[in-house]
Amino acid sequence: MAARLGCVVQVLLLLGPAARGPAPARAAKMKVVEEPNTFGLNNPFLPQTSRLQPKREPSPVSGPAHLFRLSGKCFSLVESTYKYEFCPFHNVTQHEQTFRWNAYSGILGIWHEWEIINNTFAGMWMSDGDSCRSRSRQSKPLLRFCQVELTCGKSNQLAHVSEPSTCVYALTFETPLVCHPHSLLVYPTLPEVLQQRWDQVEQDLADELITPQGYEKLLRALFEDAGYLRAPGESHLTQHDGGSKSLGFETLESCRKAHVELSDEVQRLTSLLDQHGIPHAQPTENPHAKHLGQQPPIGVTSEQLRGDPGLRGNSL
Repeated sequence: MAARLGCVVQVLLLLGPAARGPAPARAAKMKVVEEPNTFGLNNPFLPQTSRLQPKREPSPVSGPAHLFRLSGKCFSLVESTYKYEFCPFHNVTQHEQTFRWNAYSGILGIWHEWEIINNTFAGMWMSDGDSCRSRSRQSKPLLRFCQVELTCGKSNQLAHVSEPSTCVYALTFETPLVCHPHSLLVYPTLPEVLQQRWDQVEQDLADELITPQGYEKLLRALFEDAGYLRAPGESHLTQHDGGSKSLGFETLESCRKAHVELSDEVQRLTSLLDQHGIPHAQPTENPHAKHLGQQPPIGVTSEQLRGDPGLRGNSL
């Protein structure tokens, strides 16, 4: 044992200062800052134009009253390297969860309107999101938008996010607020005056006073008045406030009236041409006809006339 200890002492003496290690350095103060990584979000070093800037304000809160409690709350989901945030009645955003200096953060859509199918709130439309880069430089830039489907769940959570096509996103939001079979019906949420208006539209359709196309247009106008749908923009054909007229007719009476007016106008122009001796081709249809329910032409045995807009026989 003594011999082994002596060998160790000799080795240490031979190594000298190298065995004792370097001289201790002066102590330096270190400050540890515990702050979550923002991944490029709200980075004060980024220019102001790089932060999220919505193109417009969200539409007013509307729809079933029991869903209003979701307003002002946000629900997130992380998929792959992206974090999605859904704020009901406000917007949907996407944040890239990477350490890149230019990590992407953008708005996928701003609360716009409900999607109504078969007297049911089928989903929420979020439109006017950030511009989407197009692969073709000649094509116009697209704006991101997304559809949010509400499904029954045990808790409020953003369950799934997908991008079925470029710049179009589909979200699934689970909530116990829609588990009741009548929780998303449109009719009970309407005020009494609009319910009576809807009842009249249904009765007019049953009495064949309006066409199916007119029925859909009247219902859309009703939903717009309720605030569930937004009125079409100036570029749309069907408008309700000072826009261009629709190419269709809502009722059979309006169609008959327009037919009479056009027939009178054809007769007036024909008389004017005859008065000045200007030759003209005879109209293929009798300009003096005052009713739509004319006799079908010879050889046509079907009750539904060829090219008929939906009228059957002499229904007027």
